Amino acid sequence: MPTITPFLWFDDDLGEAIEFYGSIFGDPQLRVLQGSPDGGLFVASFEVLGQRVEAMNAGPGHPKSDAFSWYVRVSGQEEVDHYWEALLAGGGREDACGWLTDRFGQSWQVIPVELEAALSNPDPEKARFAMQTMLGQKKIVIAELTR
Repeated sequence: MPTITPFLWFDDDLGEAIEFYGSIFGDPQLRVLQGSPDGGLFVASFEVLGQRVEAMNAGPGHPKSDAFSWYVRVSGQEEVDHYWEALLAGGGREDACGWLTDRFGQSWQVIPVELEAALSNPDPEKARFAMQTMLGQKKIVIAELTR
């Protein structure tokens, strides 16, 4: 049975990234490690919240883009705040509409179920209000969506 697994390219900080994601999401379930000829980490297979990820340290040459992002579906402002701050730690940057880029250049969306509900509100005025509010935010602030 075929599977689809994200495969990420890192310049030389894959091991640090695995530790970082493990500190945020829990045990990364490291499965396979392949070393490089110089003794460093080359390829790894690990899991984050049950999602298998393949990755390698292959040097510069393939810049990351927000055309690929990790979607973290959360519930409540406390979870938004927790994951937002944790993923920004050590040099990440805030983007718009619940998006951020971590210090490894990976794009993330930290999206509460409350935003999904507000955007799909059957009242078109309320849905538009939620959309306009979201467009003006970096980190999603749930209370502002439902004023």
